[in-house]
Amino acid sequence: MKSFSFATVLLVLSTFGNSSAFSTNSMPARSTTLRMSETIEPLTSEETMGAEDTANEEATTPSLPTMSQSMPFMTRPAALTGALAGDVGFDPMGFARSGEDLMNYREAEVKHARLAMLAAAGWPLSEVFDKKIASALNLAPVLDANDRVPSLLNGGLGKISPLYWIGCLGVAAAIDVYGISRSKSNDPEYFPGNFGFDPLGAYPKGEEGRQWMQLAEIKNGRLAMIAVTAFAVQEAVSQVGVVDETPLFFFPLMQTLHQYANSGYIQ
Repeated sequence: MKSFSFATVLLVLSTFGNSSAFSTNSMPARSTTLRMSETIEPLTSEETMGAEDTANEEATTPSLPTMSQSMPFMTRPAALTGALAGDVGFDPMGFARSGEDLMNYREAEVKHARLAMLAAAGWPLSEVFDKKIASALNLAPVLDANDRVPSLLNGGLGKISPLYWIGCLGVAAAIDVYGISRSKSNDPEYFPGNFGFDPLGAYPKGEEGRQWMQLAEIKNGRLAMIAVTAFAVQEAVSQVGVVDETPLFFFPLMQTLHQYANSGYIQ
């Protein structure tokens, strides 16, 4: 009995010891599980949609090309991201070193492009109509003997009234001041050259049409800058007016053919 009682006591003690040991080991796991369930919460539908949209944007955002589109053998300048109309990565001299530089150069480019488009139309028209208008108003024509307009290379700028130059400078200064104020207005719809001047309502309402209009303007402006430079050089070299060099574009066809026949071009 004594041995049995002693064995029974040992068995009971060992059982309590094992159970207490088991309980002590299991409690941290249970409390850890509770803490994890309390801290990890399921995402709401808005958070889930936001995460999906972010992932989709990252997947669909095109990467910028390494090489320039206009000059494939040169690396694309970092500031030329293609965001502006007509941006094909052409900056071989590296003028635009930052986004701010790029905006300043685009402002200057747009202004010169618009001025060049006016000059490209006004240059030959003045050679066609200057003498007729001067004769009607009893004024001295400003064209020279070879029907060339006054320019730095042709000369004759002294024939132009100083009041005209003062007026041009005044208008240019007013446009510049207005443009600077617009660029610093933090208007989200502002872009270089956007003065809000559209009296005929020709500027499209849709984004695609606006991009097309901006691209057309900058392309025609760049072509006009080249054309005006060519006008000046051509007249300085040939000593002949632009309209007399290419009369088919500016005079009636039969009149031009008659002149060609009298000069021996047409037999």
